[in-house]
Amino acid sequence: MRRLICLFVLLPGLLQQTWAQQPPAADTISTYLTQRFGVAKAKAVQISAAVTSAAEKYSLPPAVLLAIISIESRFRERARGANGATGLMQIVPSAHRNLLHNVKNLTSPDVNIDVGSSILYGYRRAAGGDLSAAMKNYGGSSTYVEKIESRAAEFASLFKSAQTGQNVASASTVVAAADANADASTITASAVPATPEVTAISTAGHGAN
Repeated sequence: MRRLICLFVLLPGLLQQTWAQQPPAADTISTYLTQRFGVAKAKAVQISAAVTSAAEKYSLPPAVLLAIISIESRFRERARGANGATGLMQIVPSAHRNLLHNVKNLTSPDVNIDVGSSILYGYRRAAGGDLSAAMKNYGGSSTYVEKIESRAAEFASLFKSAQTGQNVASASTVVAAADANADASTITASAVPATPEVTAISTAGHGAN
């Protein structure tokens, strides 16, 4: 249990560092989405590319973005939830009108993932760089954060396997990595410049669940 707690504390920083060094092969991620979640191959490729782009744009761990999508919609781009929550990351249009002025199709993976990532990024900035606090704002509870962290470990093992050319590893691989990098720094405030769209993000929540 202590090792798992250590993993969850270090996970965001470790994922960000690993991704910066060598991003996982896109085809590995898309294949995993197809096999694990039943996503059509072409759509899996699109989602993988959109997550890669958003992770780089907003300096967010891609495994966290994938974890949020898997929890919110199980990678169903046309998923609908309470209060009009829409798409992969379950964006509520009424809560984030300032981000949607020019958006014509919120179910588009590229658009939805970018908007959802910008919301998470805004929450993290407001929390002084605390990604856990940002995830709690996004989902509304500590239990939600725990779910994201658990699922992110699954995706982190995928990233590691993509880099080493091995089969998808178990979460224990990530625990071992956390032990080996116990001095790694935790997530810090993003260096992405603030924009009117991001700083104006409502704290009303993204509206999922």
